[in-house]
Amino acid sequence: MTISKKIESFITKSSWIRKMFEEGTRLKAIHGPDTVFDFSLGNPNMDPPPAFKQALKEIAESTAPGLHAYMPNAGYAFVRKAVADFVSGEQQAAVTENDIIMTCGAAGGLNVILKTILDPGDAVLVPAPYFVEYGFYADNQGGTLKTVATNPDFTLNISAIDQALTPDVKAVLINSPNNPTGQVYREDNLKELGELLASKSRQFSRTIYLVSDEPYRKIIYDGIRVPGIFTAYPDSIITTSYSKDLSVPGERIGFIAVNPAATYRNELMAGLGLANRILGFVNAPAMMQRVVAAVQGSAVDIKHYARKRELLCTGLEKLGYEFVKPAGAFYLFPKSPIPDDVKFVRALQEELILAVPGAGFGGPGHFRLAFCVDDAVIASAMPAFGRAIQKFK
Repeated sequence: MTISKKIESFITKSSWIRKMFEEGTRLKAIHGPDTVFDFSLGNPNMDPPPAFKQALKEIAESTAPGLHAYMPNAGYAFVRKAVADFVSGEQQAAVTENDIIMTCGAAGGLNVILKTILDPGDAVLVPAPYFVEYGFYADNQGGTLKTVATNPDFTLNISAIDQALTPDVKAVLINSPNNPTGQVYREDNLKELGELLASKSRQFSRTIYLVSDEPYRKIIYDGIRVPGIFTAYPDSIITTSYSKDLSVPGERIGFIAVNPAATYRNELMAGLGLANRILGFVNAPAMMQRVVAAVQGSAVDIKHYARKRELLCTGLEKLGYEFVKPAGAFYLFPKSPIPDDVKFVRALQEELILAVPGAGFGGPGHFRLAFCVDDAVIASAMPAFGRAIQKFK
């Protein structure tokens, strides 16, 4: 054996998302790219906003010394200040640059957080459906992933979370707007969750953290607001990235924000800074830090994603598919017309539609469609969606 047994097992059960993406590459080579309808990967198809391109150009042309040099592991102070000022408005809290760590995306941020707070055997509690990589991230840092069911509309089930909060739980990890469902967790639910975590922390004589993964925060519809978590619970931490709202997933830039009211704020910040270094990230990319400092608050034009959402939801509803209309992100999570979602995804594949089984997200009986694709892909796929569902009627 040339690789570890753990990695060998992880390869076997690795992400359905990547499996379907790779299958799409195979099918496109056989049938041609224009005949395969690929809804498998949440890879934004929109260009970054003009402000991003302009800032990138200006920074790339700069002759200032040290542009590409190391900086503090937490990131440039002026970048963290720009981020903190913006987060203060979102969270209605007095966040400063000393509460911010610049990271290699939200995935990097989550690994840094979990490295900082987990002891071996600690559990991370996640409402399901959830982003499949969370399990790997918890394992990376010696922890385990526990899941808890949400309500039928994918909102938080506080009673179920209460029952699932055992003494080994060190953090509750939420993702809102959610991947794969697009659900946005309500403010009243977050306040209930905060009260529950405060009570359980006292009961177990240990701090239980609320960690919020928020890369889709700016991709929301119908005037909905994504509530902040800092006012809901003091021992809370945010991680996010600019991958989705600026359409730059390949640039790997994001940040961690620690609630300034956190009980062990100073220890957290020291640990996060160290973890950012010893996990091998060292620091977030220098140029991208400078760019995002210049474009705080910018985002792609969400109306394009809103249009795609309407095209997909209207078309599938007419064909008899059932789903909860997403409040944010760019995913739809319909019910499979048969209990076996993997079997139905294979039926979609026969029609050259690439989707991801809900079982891969801890949501069996559903399948995920990423609608960050050209409008023509959505429209052209409708006859194929129709043929697929008719096979099971």
